[in-house]
Amino acid sequence: MLKQKNPRILIVTPETTYLPEGMGNLSNYMAAKAGGLADVSAALISALFHQGADVHVALPDYRAMFRSKLHPILHNQRRMIRDHMPGDRIHLAEDRAFFYINDVYSRHRSENLHMSMALQREVMNHIVPRVKPDLIHCNDWMTALIPAMSRRMGIPCLFTIHNIHTVKSTLAEIEDRGIDAAYFWDHLFYENMAYDYESTRETNPVDFLASGIFAAHFVNTVSPTFLMEIVDGAHPFVAPHIQRELSNKYYSSCASGILNAPDPSYDPISDKALVSNYDAKKHPAGKAWNKRFLQKTLGLLEDDQAPLFFWPSRMDMNQKGCQLMADILYHTIHTHWDDHLEIVFVANGGFRQHFIDIVNHHGIHNRVSVCLFDENISRIAYAASDFILMPSLFEPCGLPQMIGPIYGSLPVARDTGGIHDTVIPLNPEKGTGNGFLFESYDAGGLFWAIEQAMQFYKRPAALREKNIQRIMTHSKQTFNHDVTAGHYIGLYERMLDRPLVKDFIPEDASAEKHYLTV
Repeated sequence: MLKQKNPRILIVTPETTYLPEGMGNLSNYMAAKAGGLADVSAALISALFHQGADVHVALPDYRAMFRSKLHPILHNQRRMIRDHMPGDRIHLAEDRAFFYINDVYSRHRSENLHMSMALQREVMNHIVPRVKPDLIHCNDWMTALIPAMSRRMGIPCLFTIHNIHTVKSTLAEIEDRGIDAAYFWDHLFYENMAYDYESTRETNPVDFLASGIFAAHFVNTVSPTFLMEIVDGAHPFVAPHIQRELSNKYYSSCASGILNAPDPSYDPISDKALVSNYDAKKHPAGKAWNKRFLQKTLGLLEDDQAPLFFWPSRMDMNQKGCQLMADILYHTIHTHWDDHLEIVFVANGGFRQHFIDIVNHHGIHNRVSVCLFDENISRIAYAASDFILMPSLFEPCGLPQMIGPIYGSLPVARDTGGIHDTVIPLNPEKGTGNGFLFESYDAGGLFWAIEQAMQFYKRPAALREKNIQRIMTHSKQTFNHDVTAGHYIGLYERMLDRPLVKDFIPEDASAEKHYLTV
């Protein structure tokens, strides 16, 4: 069989990225293992490779972390890519900025800026000339200068925004790091109007994230609804110029939203952390075993019929709705005292002590447990719980509301961003929906949604189990990286105007060329 060369994709990922306190789903990943660019990038790259794409990846050479036990999560992600891809498709950016650091990011702006420019210098000067990609896929502000170079070179570029965060630096500072910014300076976005290179070079800062959006041929966020919320100006924390540039891309039909998906290891059938594995058909017994184990481990009232609510997200006031939960925590427990309602928090964050103080003040230790994040306990809590609590103010994507239903735990969440894209109000009689949503960002709205969940919990067991089995089956089919990779492949093909994977049938076997598109 004759084959035409498939288009070559270069995915540039910083593996992880700097975030301000309380913003974005990278902090979830580091503090609560509920998202993260490293996890998403690794799974997407592997899925694309398995589907036959000519995919290459460029990432920093974090030598100390790759070769030590300091960050097993990062080590696992790198091994995941290496296990499924030939070595010549993995391109490590070499610089002392990465070699000896003991953390994936710094809280100091200057250090993150240094690492960002070191990565981009290596990609521009060495990796792109070596790989000769047909399309470049960049991720977040740490790769946001590359789209301008790509635009100048005529290489289609996709820029994915995982977190709305940016930094600024002058052309002079960028060039001092070995990047030939003069080559593509007119494709960057500046703090002020740029009239010519010389007058701009030392006094007019480049906005990294805005430059990525401005220069890229196509932009995507990791939630269709979150994209529309930004375009509509729903979030005041998004800078006006970022909102404006993203709106320009959207109204030019050059922006879309593609949801992330949970890591494949989140599966109650095979999850090694669980006390008892189970599938959709056998979920009642499996969840009961895990619930009893979690209750005993955390010192809660041991009752496998007790409705158990699980808080999986990091505890910050800026995004996750901690204050809403604090306002109604005791009221919720008191209202459903005879139902033995229990709440488990497995997360880190600044608001954690407030929940501990409420539990101590009311003496409800056998109904509420506030735990530091532990991955094994978190996984068991997904399996043990009946409901997931996510009263988020905003949600760029969110993963817990996808993971929970896979384990048979239904979301109780605010209708925003990625939650809106993945949670549909449950109608048990019609057999539709997968969770409970509230719209108003206040404690009353959250309590109302919890009451809706409790009404469902008190329905006949047969009706509950039928709906949960349906939700588990559908969630596993819908929230996975093959689906996500399929959306990216479709976007790549749209940008390239040709299939990503092609097989040709010889001329003598068929009068027409036949394309197999994955």
